[in-house]
Amino acid sequence: MAQLIVRSIDDELVARLKKRAAERGRSAEAEHRNILHEALVEEPQKSFKELAARVRAMTAGRPQTPSEVLLREGRDER
Repeated sequence: MAQLIVRSIDDELVARLKKRAAERGRSAEAEHRNILHEALVEEPQKSFKELAARVRAMTAGRPQTPSEVLLREGRDER
């Protein structure tokens, strides 16, 4: 198994990790492993369509510039 070293962690964050670990009856290292596992393994992978829909929702109502206009402007700047 690999080892992971994380440097420059805020003291408050470390304290919260230790508290969370104690509440669950784990060591801070075990809790850290669990957090990483939950974040990276158990999280279902989203499809491209789901991600694209999320981006569209985030940019809805904002003015959009067609790509051909941007390309033309870039070409004209040279």
